[in-house]
Amino acid sequence: MRACRRLALLVIASALVGACQKPEPIPIQEITKDYDRPLPPGQLALRKITDPAMIPDFSAAFYTSQGQGIRDAIQRSLHYLAKKSSQKFFPYGDVSHERAVASLKLFLDVLDQAHSPAQFNELIREKFDVYISVGCDDKGTVLYTGYYTPIFDGSRTRTERFRYPIYKLPPDFKKDVEGNPAGGPWKTREEIESSGMLAGNELVWLGDPFETYVVTVQGSGQIRMDDGRIFEIGYAGNNGHEYTSIGKILVADGKIAKDKLSLASMLEYFHQNPQDIQPYCWKNPRYVFFQPAPGGPFGCLNEKVTTLHSIATDKEIFPRACLAFLDTTVPREDGTPRAYKGFACDQDRGAAIRAAGRCDIFMGVGDEAGRRAGFTYSEGKLYYTFVKESGESVASDTSQTPPSEAPPSGSSVPTEPPPQ
Repeated sequence: MRACRRLALLVIASALVGACQKPEPIPIQEITKDYDRPLPPGQLALRKITDPAMIPDFSAAFYTSQGQGIRDAIQRSLHYLAKKSSQKFFPYGDVSHERAVASLKLFLDVLDQAHSPAQFNELIREKFDVYISVGCDDKGTVLYTGYYTPIFDGSRTRTERFRYPIYKLPPDFKKDVEGNPAGGPWKTREEIESSGMLAGNELVWLGDPFETYVVTVQGSGQIRMDDGRIFEIGYAGNNGHEYTSIGKILVADGKIAKDKLSLASMLEYFHQNPQDIQPYCWKNPRYVFFQPAPGGPFGCLNEKVTTLHSIATDKEIFPRACLAFLDTTVPREDGTPRAYKGFACDQDRGAAIRAAGRCDIFMGVGDEAGRRAGFTYSEGKLYYTFVKESGESVASDTSQTPPSEAPPSGSSVPTEPPPQ
């Protein structure tokens, strides 16, 4: 699992915790849905929409597709799909490798041809079949979260200030193509950090133990050296253990109120209770190892991810590199939610992003991206578009915009950063 899952903790601590006017978390409604509900073995996450009335209105995405971002994301997906190794993940249902490539190329043509929201919507409906994620409830409900790349101060050598290590892959560590240890789970986080067993295998040193935790959850980071240079680190492998959310444990233990859970509140709690950092962080046995990764951040396809235009999903049930349409809410700069409809490429994965009911949006690099990622927690719908094979078009009535799926429900609230 290679993913950019990142935070800028110390900076965010001053930006969020110490700010005069910080946004208050939006209370989350009592969760009764199992967003991580697994699909039956062998079932894919996507279902083709055959009723034209159920195809969403793509008009609003015309504006979010005007920048270079979605074009860059598509080109990176095409670069991945040009690799022979990508072919082993297809066909995905009725989507062949050739169809996946053709769909991305055709969408680039649509971006060039469409000159208005209405024309954009009409071209997509005319040229593409639309599939919807069955979601957590077989009704299309998907929980959206956010992730990003943090920027921390650090050092390549241990100093009095920087004394908490981020480790490289252990010597003789054998892994599979996804970075999981061959032969089953390796040592736990607690065993790795408490034993000193990887002394001499440090990649970089940070100034706070919770920072090191966040980097190993997010899966990559940018480390600022004393001379101002940025040292980029990225995923190299993992210890094979399942992710456990310490945010949920803090809530269950009464340390943080459920409606106040956020990165900022976790920072504040651990700043006031440093003795709790290790006991709580060690409750998450998963650990990620790192390597230098210049030019990133990179997703699990080993392609650079793009702000708002790259997503992470469960790669066992979703198609790699393909074009998705997001219908959800994302936070404004002040943390309040706004409706968002836009296209993205499926280029990443995460340890907690499992099942058809989860999707993680890449929010970028640095402090502001971390704020947005921390406040991204909303229900919505997730669609994928693939070029029509039959040559027939879904009838388009330009006099009446086709109704979209039911609007996303739920609240946008801050959460613990989604795991790598």
